Amino acid sequence: MINGKTLSAAIISGANNIINQKAVVDELNVFPVPDGDTGTNMSMTISAGKKALEALDSDNVGEVSKACASALLRGARGNSGVILSLLFRGFSKSLKGKSEADGKDIADALTKGVEAAYGAVMKPTEGTILTVARLAAEKGQQVAEETNDPIATFEAIVEEAKVALDTTPELLPVLKQAGVVDAGGKGLVLVFEGMLSVIKDGVSIQSDFVPKNKSKVRETAVADTKTDINFAYCTEFIVEKSPNSKDALALRAYLETIGDCVVVVDDDSIIKVHVHSNNPGKAIEEGLKFGELVNVKIENMKKQHNARVIEAHQIEKNEDYVRVNPDNEYGFVCVAAGEGLHAVFKDLGVDNIVSGGQTMNPSTDDILRAIEATPAKTVFVLPNNKNIIMSAEQAVKLADRKVCVLQTRTIPQGLSAMLAFDPDADFEENRLNMTKAFDKVQTGQITFAARNSDFNGKDIKQGEILGMCNGKLNYVEKDIDKALYKVIKHLAKKAENKFITVIHGSEVTPEDAEQTVNMLSGKLSSDYEVTLINGGQPVYYYIISVE
Repeated sequence: MINGKTLSAAIISGANNIINQKAVVDELNVFPVPDGDTGTNMSMTISAGKKALEALDSDNVGEVSKACASALLRGARGNSGVILSLLFRGFSKSLKGKSEADGKDIADALTKGVEAAYGAVMKPTEGTILTVARLAAEKGQQVAEETNDPIATFEAIVEEAKVALDTTPELLPVLKQAGVVDAGGKGLVLVFEGMLSVIKDGVSIQSDFVPKNKSKVRETAVADTKTDINFAYCTEFIVEKSPNSKDALALRAYLETIGDCVVVVDDDSIIKVHVHSNNPGKAIEEGLKFGELVNVKIENMKKQHNARVIEAHQIEKNEDYVRVNPDNEYGFVCVAAGEGLHAVFKDLGVDNIVSGGQTMNPSTDDILRAIEATPAKTVFVLPNNKNIIMSAEQAVKLADRKVCVLQTRTIPQGLSAMLAFDPDADFEENRLNMTKAFDKVQTGQITFAARNSDFNGKDIKQGEILGMCNGKLNYVEKDIDKALYKVIKHLAKKAENKFITVIHGSEVTPEDAEQTVNMLSGKLSSDYEVTLINGGQPVYYYIISVE
């Protein structure tokens, strides 16, 4: 039998295992855009459970599972984190009132969790964490029927989870093409393996993470996010000079106009180049005028910097909410990143903005506290990101007032929904009109490739510019402006109206953005009305709304 102490130690061991290997899980993201945060989301989710269990002194499996499930529910981040929390909620329901658990109890607990996870996903996709959990639960039930031994049952669960993980590429072609297994499934296997180490061998996996003083972490987060990185990309390459190659001084002179930290070393047959700029494509194109390029390397310095402070930032943000009484009829909470976007949403009537978005998924508790700090009887929540919708929906069950989550998947959809709100209309009319409004919006996004990738037949190099239309990767370019023009032209063909809004991010200066938009306006038909907004968002050079 498994008692509460053992179950608690097992869950903490599982949490430590994924915390130690979260980077491995993050790197399994098959899409080349900078959003590979499955490992981070799952580790931060289960860390909430770990913290609750470390503060609990109980030998009762029912009490342990309840404390863990409650903490995971509030700490859930991203779709993978929500699914993980639902799996552990199954443990809470199945083990309620029990002091110890046998094999059948463990199998039933996981089965209940799987049922809850599948029920929470509108269109479950096989080849994901859901498949891994379901097949593991089915195997657990089989072994529990045969032996009822908790150790043998959990060992079978773990082994089947690993087998199921290996089959995910056969179920999802995109995984097979990328040569990886499902990231969420891998994260679940790591949690299960950490738990088995305690249940079977009595060995707790320890965390490699060294916790810092919380106040110091906050100070560091604030200081680091203010670090001034004027040029995002470190670009290095070697030019094998052509017979009639121009003087390398001309290359140096050009590079100094687009960036800094320029190093150009002219040898007999090669030119070694190093430059920091915001457009590595321009440096590469200029280098090609002098000969053939070899050993090209592009690194996003802001991405590297942000990765170091992202968890500290998660601790720092969203802690100033104060619960208020629901005096007004309607209120609004949205998720967005960037001071400009915050200001726009505030102008449209949003009461509280949860900082977050791509690469920074807020937790259910972040959203819940924003809801309860909104002085309204009915609160509309706009997640504005497909990976935040499930976390927002979990907050509905915990809130002390009526909450309606509008499934906005992009910033433009959120803006359109807010514009459609009518204070004189009733709830159902507003919900319907706001949903219709954001469903009509087409969204474009211009970002960069976080790594080398072969995606849908496209050979993508790290640092190249990606143009996305309604969530699909359509264009791979060397130049930001060229990608922006192609995306707008593609979306404009399907537009019912002629309104285009271009939102520029923190890595594009207002002057460059205005010049670019003026150029685009000159190329587009005079029927189109183009508006420029300084959103200040990270990750995306431009977000485009076409209606």
